[in-house]
Amino acid sequence: MPNAGTQREQALEILKDGDIVRLSEFRADGITAATISRMVDHGEVVRLSRGLDQLADAPLDANHSLAEAAKRVPKGVVCLLSALAFHGLTDQLPRAVWMAIGTKDWAPTSGTPPIETVRFTDALLTDDVITEKIEGVPVKIFGVAKTIADCFRHRRTVGQTIALEGLQEALRQRKATPAAIARHAECGGVANVIRPYLEALTANG
Repeated sequence: MPNAGTQREQALEILKDGDIVRLSEFRADGITAATISRMVDHGEVVRLSRGLDQLADAPLDANHSLAEAAKRVPKGVVCLLSALAFHGLTDQLPRAVWMAIGTKDWAPTSGTPPIETVRFTDALLTDDVITEKIEGVPVKIFGVAKTIADCFRHRRTVGQTIALEGLQEALRQRKATPAAIARHAECGGVANVIRPYLEALTANG
């Protein structure tokens, strides 16, 4: 990390790749909140939400909100509708970022982007997690097969129609195998729910 120059120069060095940076990360490098606030006032830095900053001219990824959410909830995993959208399995645009958290983890109650949390057991929270780098931020997201199973497990929240759409698209785009989906459905306790749909969708091919 930078260790020379003014605080402003150090902050710009940290932000130069378009990364989203937490105030605590600036402080760890000896950069004060006052310095960042002045940079915000001067239009060099954009305050995305409390404690999250980015260069004003940083290019925004299509999944920008996921990067912000991952910074706000470092232990969270993108799930359900947000994971479906990330994997290209639905046309729905979630109004909030859906994140899975542990049974005792802190859940944000306000802020931008809005975050909807769902509590998962440790076993379900750590299974089939991939990490994608978005705007320099490591973002944990459930894999396709796990996401499909989770959507059926939380079908009252997601909606049965959207869960089924995700399943159809995952199979049509060959982003997950029936066997992988069935395995995750078994782990999530929804094998009997998904099985008839899997059998119908794979009967002809």
